[in-house]
Amino acid sequence: MFRKVKKRHSSSSSQSSEISTKSKVSKRTHSVDSSLGGLSRSSTAASLDTDSTKSSGNSTSETCAEFRVKYLGAIERLQFDMSKFLQEPLDLINYIDAAQQDGKLPFVPGDEEMILGVSRYGVKVASLDQCDVLHRHPLFLIVRMMCYDDGLGAGKNLLALKTTDSEQEQCSIWVYQCSSSEQAQSICKVLSASFDCALTSDKS
Repeated sequence: MFRKVKKRHSSSSSQSSEISTKSKVSKRTHSVDSSLGGLSRSSTAASLDTDSTKSSGNSTSETCAEFRVKYLGAIERLQFDMSKFLQEPLDLINYIDAAQQDGKLPFVPGDEEMILGVSRYGVKVASLDQCDVLHRHPLFLIVRMMCYDDGLGAGKNLLALKTTDSEQEQCSIWVYQCSSSEQAQSICKVLSASFDCALTSDKS
């Protein structure tokens, strides 16, 4: 259910040294993939130990957790034709990198931390005091969640969330910064367990 890939970059002489340094870093990714027509999920091969991602019935400890993250940005309402080209983790990474280089997404998020909560209902992003809900991503609209090293050398990981709309005509990409690879992988594991829990409930 997680896959390790290496990133490929097209070279550009006009990019800054920060970007050229980034392009030399191998991208280590872990991905949760969901084809959600009636909550059917197709999982990819894993280089990461995924024993802890298996849901044990209705265990809330495995399917509900909160994490402190920072919001990098989003690319919203991409048309379906573009969504078809963003099926694989490497395609998504390259698209995000291109958006950063084009100025559509920043390389570094703002200082404000947020609470990202994952449950069997989906993903909710709220302010630290949880008084303001900034984003809601229902589980049945999540197509993929993946994490990878941001390549800037500070040990941070980016968490990319690809969602669709209820008509499945458009998709959006939401990007958050995690404090470490361990945190990012934990988020993906909890989401995977949430899918397992939802599939188990759907079959019962």
